[in-house]
This record gives sequence, C-alpha cells and structure tokens, in this order.
Amino acid sequence: MSSHTLAMTPRIHGYLMKSVLRDPKPLAELRRETEPMELAGMQISPEQGQFIALLVETLGVRRYLEIGTFTGYSSLCVALAMPADGRVVAVDRSKEWTDVARRYWRKAGVAEKIDLRLGEGRGTLDAMLKSGEANGYDLAFIDADKVNYDEYYERCLKLVRPGGMIALDNMLWGGAVADPARRDEDTVAIRKLNAKIRGDTRVACAMVPIGDGLMLCRRRG
Repeated sequence: MSSHTLAMTPRIHGYLMKSVLRDPKPLAELRRETEPMELAGMQISPEQGQFIALLVETLGVRRYLEIGTFTGYSSLCVALAMPADGRVVAVDRSKEWTDVARRYWRKAGVAEKIDLRLGEGRGTLDAMLKSGEANGYDLAFIDADKVNYDEYYERCLKLVRPGGMIALDNMLWGGAVADPARRDEDTVAIRKLNAKIRGDTRVACAMVPIGDGLMLCRRRG
C-alpha cells in the first residue's frame, strides 16, 4: 500500500510500455508519425489512450464526443474500443491535423464510426445543442485550448446524458497548477476549473494522475 501516487520514473514508464500496454498497429504507427511534429506534445500518452479505451468498454459507450482531435489518437483509441454501432463526434478546427487523423481512421477500418466536425469549439457545441443533441452522449473528452476549458465543460454538461462522463486532459498542466508563481492565462484557467469542479455538486469527480492529469466527472441526475 502507499499513501501517495508512485512517481513515474523513466524505468517504471518503460516497464509499463513494455509489459502492460496493448499497442494495436494503427495506434503505434500514428504515434510514430506524430512524434516529429512541432506540437507532438498535444497527443495523449499511450497509457492514457488505453485507460480511456477501458472506460469506453466499462461504461458501454456508444456515443462519444471529443473537443480537440489533433492527429486522431484519442478518437482512434475510442473507435477501436466501441461496438460496431458506436459513434464518435470529433470537433477540431485544423484540417491539416485532422487529415492525418482521417487517414488512420480509414487504415484502422473505423472511419464510418467517426463524424468529424471542423470549426471553432464553442460554436460547434452550441450548434449541437441547438440541433437537439443534449443528453445524447455517454462520454465527452476535452483536450483543446485551455482558456476555453470551462466553456467546453459547461456545454458538455448539457450534451452528456445523466450518468454520463466528462474527461478533461492536462488538468495538472505539467505541475504548473501547483506553482502559485505561474499566472499565465492557460495555467490560471485550469487552476480555476479544478477548483470549480471540486465544488460542483452537479458531478462526482476524481483526478487521475495519468499523462498530464485526467479529471473525470460523472454527471449527476
């Protein structure tokens, strides 16, 4: 037993990758293609992808929404874990990045499960709510521009069904949220949202120290 979370040293992470991670070929190939990109750090870690896939299977997710798709790793993890009738709605503003995603979705045979909606996040979510998609999703994953996380969170609370889950990535923000000297816009936005979620009676919540910190919120009633 331990009273605190084990530090993820390079040796332990290497063991995790070698001995625990299941790594389907399309996911490994997508990671390799993304790694040289300037913004490769935007891609979730493989162990986090495996964790989200487990959530999908455990919760029986058939309708999944993500805000921030990048080159498609998280959406591919989810689509592979879903049943044949599962559907993904992926929201992103970059055609360049999501063209890579589309290629791997096709390669993995899951493209028909994924509805990519190119455009600004808040406007896209507002349009979804207007078109009657409220309470229509089992799981939402937020991994986009940090200053708008709270806006996305509030919209996702309407889009996921009661009992559904919202997952927010980067909620430890490289440890910056714990440093009072860090006052940049992104850090302040994440710090405020962490505090808000802690006191938000609309959800049950827990922070999972995987990747860069994954906040899980289950919508109540």
